[in-house]
Amino acid sequence: MQEHWLVFGIELFSALFLLVIGLVALALVYMYLADKLQTRQAIRHNYPIIGRFRYFFEKQGEFFRQYFFAQDREELPFNRAERSWVYRAAKNIDRTIAFGSTRPLNLPGTLMFMNTAFPEQGHNNQTVQPVTLGPYCRHPYTTDRICHISAMSFGALSRPAITALSHGAAQAGCWLNTGEGGLSPYHLKGGCDLVFQIGTAKYGVRNAEGHLDHEKLKAVAAHEQVKMIEIKLSQGAKPGKGGILPGVKVTPEIALIRGIPEGQDSISPNGHIEFKDVGDILDMVHQVREISGKPTGIKAVLGDTLWLDSLFEEIGRRGEQSAPDFFTLDSADGGTGAAPQPLMDYVGLPLSESLPILVDKLVLRGLKERIKVIATGKLIVPSRVAWALAVGADFVASARGNMFALGCIQAMQCNKDTCPTGITTHNPRLQKGLDPRDKSVRVANYNRYLHQDLAMLAHACGVADARQFTRHHLRIVMDNGLSITLDNYYGQYTQ
Repeated sequence: MQEHWLVFGIELFSALFLLVIGLVALALVYMYLADKLQTRQAIRHNYPIIGRFRYFFEKQGEFFRQYFFAQDREELPFNRAERSWVYRAAKNIDRTIAFGSTRPLNLPGTLMFMNTAFPEQGHNNQTVQPVTLGPYCRHPYTTDRICHISAMSFGALSRPAITALSHGAAQAGCWLNTGEGGLSPYHLKGGCDLVFQIGTAKYGVRNAEGHLDHEKLKAVAAHEQVKMIEIKLSQGAKPGKGGILPGVKVTPEIALIRGIPEGQDSISPNGHIEFKDVGDILDMVHQVREISGKPTGIKAVLGDTLWLDSLFEEIGRRGEQSAPDFFTLDSADGGTGAAPQPLMDYVGLPLSESLPILVDKLVLRGLKERIKVIATGKLIVPSRVAWALAVGADFVASARGNMFALGCIQAMQCNKDTCPTGITTHNPRLQKGLDPRDKSVRVANYNRYLHQDLAMLAHACGVADARQFTRHHLRIVMDNGLSITLDNYYGQYTQ
């Protein structure tokens, strides 16, 4: 009896094996014929079957490089060392390293903080001086937080991702920028402070012609959580072009919130249709501030800087009360949004150049105290935040740092609705892996340790408050391998 079952098992296994071999042979024949008969790809036509591996390895190459070949400090846009710090901070696990740094200290552009012989004590108990924005509006906003969550729209990000960010921001005490996609219930859900962004399409506060709808803006501003309004001129991912939300991500709910057709690509204008000169910008800032009663600022990526001189001259003529309450300066090295590669790669100034330009112009015009500077763009670790403060920023906001805290693995599929971590997809199956309750704690942890380690750097340099960093506290390596202080590199300013 036992031999009978053994023979039966062997025969069944053999039959299945032959079936698999047959199916594989049929598949190979099909692929051979398909490759030879098509003419769109020369490699597949000339080398049928084998040529397919070229496209497979091309697609998988970025993932192999990320996990197996790239060194800790080599990857772009964020290297493994940076992501690792964020992951460990978000998970509330040990953030120390051993056996020396993997960061080379002799490459041009390398930044080094200058520690003092007399450091401040007790960085875990740092007291940051609060800063007030909007002294001329009905509802000024005061916060003692330095680091905040930058603009990410509901639509670009999923429902559970926005929900987690909202709860995490509330726990951390920082603000969350809504992005240009309108105010969603998920931004409000956690009870955090919000910055409502008005993009070029004015989603959520637009009329049928694409102009600002005053009543809709009043309704948005009536929310106690909405603390400030940001008018976006341009953003890092696509300076000179409006936002892009692929139609596959325009769900019925998103279409309702934004006021756009369902399932169609949502492409914003490349500029506000009302703007023809700097006077128009100040007119809208005044209009929005009067309607909302809340601090109102602008966001831009710098390229040509002559318009800044014109803007500040116009403020001088009208009086400092006409100035934007803040200027959010984005870096031209991309973000989570979909963008044409020529814009992502070649248009605009990186923050390393644009931030000192903006700060120095504000100081020269006597507007540095009036217009608060919010720096954003790849500032995801304490050292980069401290650099921005030393150069002259008042606040720092990060989008992708908080995405890493949510679990982002830098798969770079933000625009394809295939995000494997559920952050930038509206696929319900993929979203199930993102638990807002767990991820909100990680967002809060990340922001808490960002402030804590920022204070540690400040105290090592002998200052009690990270906002007391100056350009003298950092050195930058030059082409000859030697370093100079940032005040000699950029020039010094007096706050």
